[in-house]
Amino acid sequence: MASDRRDQAVRAAVGQGLLSEAQPVAALLDVAGIRASAASLRAAFDAVTDAPVLHAFAVKASPLVPVLALLRAEGIGAEVASPGELALARAAGVGADRTVLDSPAKTPSELREALALGIAVNADNPQELARIDALVSSAHSRSPLGLRVNPQIGRGAIGALSTATPTSKFGVALRDDGARDWVVRAYLDRPWLTRLHTHSGSQGMPLTLMAQGIRAVYELAEEINAAAGRQQIDTIDIGGGLPVNFAADEETPTFAEYAGLLREQVPGLLDGRYGLVTEFGRSLLAKHGTVLARVEYAKTAGSRPIAVTHAGVQVATRTVYDPISWPLRIAAYDSKGVPKAGADVRQDVAGPACFAGDLLAEARPLPLLEQGDVIAALDTGAYYFSNHYGYNSLPRPGVYGFGAGADGSVRFATVRAPQSLAEIVNESGGDHPDALTGDV
Repeated sequence: MASDRRDQAVRAAVGQGLLSEAQPVAALLDVAGIRASAASLRAAFDAVTDAPVLHAFAVKASPLVPVLALLRAEGIGAEVASPGELALARAAGVGADRTVLDSPAKTPSELREALALGIAVNADNPQELARIDALVSSAHSRSPLGLRVNPQIGRGAIGALSTATPTSKFGVALRDDGARDWVVRAYLDRPWLTRLHTHSGSQGMPLTLMAQGIRAVYELAEEINAAAGRQQIDTIDIGGGLPVNFAADEETPTFAEYAGLLREQVPGLLDGRYGLVTEFGRSLLAKHGTVLARVEYAKTAGSRPIAVTHAGVQVATRTVYDPISWPLRIAAYDSKGVPKAGADVRQDVAGPACFAGDLLAEARPLPLLEQGDVIAALDTGAYYFSNHYGYNSLPRPGVYGFGAGADGSVRFATVRAPQSLAEIVNESGGDHPDALTGDV
C-alpha cells in the first residue's frame, strides 16, 4: 500500500540523513505511485476510445525535470504555459509532437518558437489568432493549431481555480454576444485550424460540471465540421482538472470514473472520430508526495500545544493563505521516523515564517508532538514543494524520489538538491552588491 511505502520512506529518510539538523525539511516522491497513476490514466481513456490520445502533464503542477522525464518514460507528454516550462519539458526529453502550449499571454517570440518546433498551440483570443495568422502565412509549420473557448458553465468550490466562469480571463467566451458565430467563421476562414480546447477548472470542480463544459465544446466542434462540410476539427483538447481527495489516502475520483462519465455524457466525443488531448497535473502527482519537517520546538500558548516546524508558507503557500480551500493532512512520526503513538491532542502545527498565520494545521488532533519529532504533510506531490515561495529567504527543500525494495529497503534519488545559502544570496542580487550605492 502507498501508506506503507510512505512510512518506510519516512523512516529511511531520517535514518539516511536526508532529514537532519542541517536539512530540517525534505520532500519525497513515491516513484511507484507516480507510475501507477500514469498507467491508470492511460488505461482509463484506452477503455473508452480507439482514437489517439495525448496525455500532456500540466508542467505547472511540478516543474521538475526528473519528474517530467519519469512521466515521459511512462507515456505522458507535457502541457506548458511559459518559455520556462517549455525549456523544462525539452530538458526532460519531451518531444515537440508530445508538447502543447497554452497560455493567455503568449508573446510573438513564444509563438514563433512553438511553430518552428512543431509544438501544438491553442490560441487564447482573437488578437493572438491574428498573430498566428501572420506567422502561418510567412513560414510553414507542422504545429497542430487550435482555439481555446470558455463554455461559461460556472464556477466550482474554489473561485480562483474556476476557468469557465462568465468573466474568466481564459479563452473566447462562447456565450457572449456574437462569440459563437465568430468562432465558427474563424475556423471556416482558416482550414489549418484543426483543434478545439477547453479547461473548466481544477480542484473543487464537480465532474458533472467538467463534463458539461466538454460537451459544449464537442457540440461546437460538430457545428464547425458541419459548416465546413468536412471534419476540419480532428482533435479536442479537454484540459485536465480532475480533483484530488485531500481528506484520506483513497484516490477518488479516479481517471476511470471520469472517462466513464464522459462516455455517458458525451458519447460522440469517444466514438473514434476525434483524437483527444488531456492536461492533468495535480491528479497525477498529489497523492505521491510528502513534505517532512523536524519539530524544532514544542511550546504552549493559550493552553494549546504548538509544534514549531521548518515547513510552512514556503512550501504550502496555498494552505497557509487559504486553509479552508487547501487543508492538508498531517501525520506524526517520532525522532526516528516511526509513526507516533498516543492519544490525540488538539494542537497547532506551525511553520518558521515570521507571521502568525504560518500554520500547516490549526487545532489538529494528533499524538502530542515533541521537540525532535517529525511531521509529514501528505498529498503534497503537486504544487507544494515544487512551487517555492521565498518568504524570509527560506531555502527550497531537497526533493528525493524513492523506491522500496521487496526486502523493505528504500533507495533515494536526488530530484533537486537543497538550496544553499550561496544560491539564495546569488538570486537576491548578490552578484551586484554595489548596484545602488554609486551613481544611478
